[in-house]
Amino acid sequence: LIYLGGLSGSFLYTGGIGFKYVALGDLIILITFGPLAVMFAYAIQVGSLAIFPLVYAIPLALSTEAILHSNNTRDMESDREAGIVTLAILIGPTFSYILYNTLLFLPYLVFSILATHCTISLALPLLTIPMAFSLERQFRSQAFNKLPQRTAKLNLLLGLFYVFGIILAPAGSLPKI
Repeated sequence: LIYLGGLSGSFLYTGGIGFKYVALGDLIILITFGPLAVMFAYAIQVGSLAIFPLVYAIPLALSTEAILHSNNTRDMESDREAGIVTLAILIGPTFSYILYNTLLFLPYLVFSILATHCTISLALPLLTIPMAFSLERQFRSQAFNKLPQRTAKLNLLLGLFYVFGIILAPAGSLPKI
């Protein structure tokens, strides 16, 4: 059921209803590539559902959405001309900047909380903070050309450091899920 929901969301993003064209693409991507994917993987592995795995999904879901939002902000004019209505178009450049920064930096707050409450190894993704500040400066100066690719690179590094942090976590330091 969860798998079909994710598959449907992916299809409906551009096909069918075309959520991308009615400013719902961001929401679909955030749900599909965050909580839905994690819950599906968790359910397949343990045969049941739990709430706590969602906490693990939040940082990378936000970072993934930052990739899409940087792309939509870069393409605001061409999307508008093509009749596509994205969240970036609806909220405009100023609020797009605020949203991008929220998506970019909120994962670090989650990593800090996890590192404080679980194990210090979950602080490894914090090593990418300088890269995040570089992306913020790039967005602020409206240098959007390579911003989605660079945001995707940050997402990759965050994910790798996150996985390493989990692997390095002492036995019993992570919440039982």
